[in-house]
Amino acid sequence: MKIGITCYPTYGGSGVVATELGKELAMLGHQVHFISYAFPHRLTHFYENIFYHEVEMSNYPLFEHSLYSLALTSKMLEVIEYEKLDILHVHYAIPHAISAYFAKQILKKSSSDIKLITTLHGTDITLVGLEPSFLPLVKFSIEESDGVTAVSRYLKEKTLTNYDICKDINVIYNFIDTDLFKPGTNETFRNHIAPNGERVLVHTSNFRVVKRVSDAIRVVKEVKDVVPVKLILIGDGPDRSECERLTRELDLTNDVKFLGKQDGLTELLNASDLFLMPSQSESFGLSALEAMACGVPVVSSSVGGLPELIRHNETGYIAEIGDVSRMAKYTIDLLMNERKYKVFSANSRTRAHKKFNKEIIIPKYVKYYEEIIGK
Repeated sequence: MKIGITCYPTYGGSGVVATELGKELAMLGHQVHFISYAFPHRLTHFYENIFYHEVEMSNYPLFEHSLYSLALTSKMLEVIEYEKLDILHVHYAIPHAISAYFAKQILKKSSSDIKLITTLHGTDITLVGLEPSFLPLVKFSIEESDGVTAVSRYLKEKTLTNYDICKDINVIYNFIDTDLFKPGTNETFRNHIAPNGERVLVHTSNFRVVKRVSDAIRVVKEVKDVVPVKLILIGDGPDRSECERLTRELDLTNDVKFLGKQDGLTELLNASDLFLMPSQSESFGLSALEAMACGVPVVSSSVGGLPELIRHNETGYIAEIGDVSRMAKYTIDLLMNERKYKVFSANSRTRAHKKFNKEIIIPKYVKYYEEIIGK
């Protein structure tokens, strides 16, 4: 098959999943064309069957704001026509699904029978898409897609309810390469972060308000009175400055380390004992899955698709959103009970490998492509 993939090329979960999917499809022999405004950051090596098409933006002075949606449509048209794509798979509804719909309509007069598949990842449905100015467009683009997938059952139900649509949405969970994300040791970094043998907590996100990174910092404040701990925060975003201020206010500057954006996640996870995810909204929780694959138990909030990923009292613990004291209690419980910790760690790795391994999920996408093409 010849497959076009459009995604945000940044560190966010939707872009990561789309890029990793493209890489796996290419290794299976399919031809993959990425269409985006920048080179996907997860494409770190050359792949024989992967091609990149940059969306070029016009700087004409009449246009006060960027016309990315139209420029994307134009590039999609070009790639579909000249590369003879079978499928255009867009990740994140806004604006990718709308641009893809325009391209498909324009191509109706030609011999192209391009199929459009939209994958919903979360905030495109639960946050951005619910803006009054966007809601009708998101609803329309979902209904007009030839196929729609969602990364969790929660997101599927939320989509059907919020947008009042009657559409068959296929749930295909996010996936991970469990040969890359696997248990290991990183004593050098661990000794640097926790020189006195403290336990290491970790959180990674794009530091948006919905991630509630400040709750992870408050957990440390309560835990450190019982168990010596260090917290490493990976990522960057609009809420980082406020989190740094809170760290100083709580006198935790020696206990909380901001690492910014990092690519060596496996090494960092393997220097950690516990992953904190206190999010306000989380349609799946890819970063939590990465931790689980490395044998790192997760303490999270009970929102969105997290209960579909994390098994309470088996691979980690789930608390009510904003219940910092409960999260701290769960963290202390695991860190102080060595036998329980080892069981939770092994369970986390097993669940990640048996349920969300790429070898299980990728064939589901390929099968879905074939079904949509055959309709």
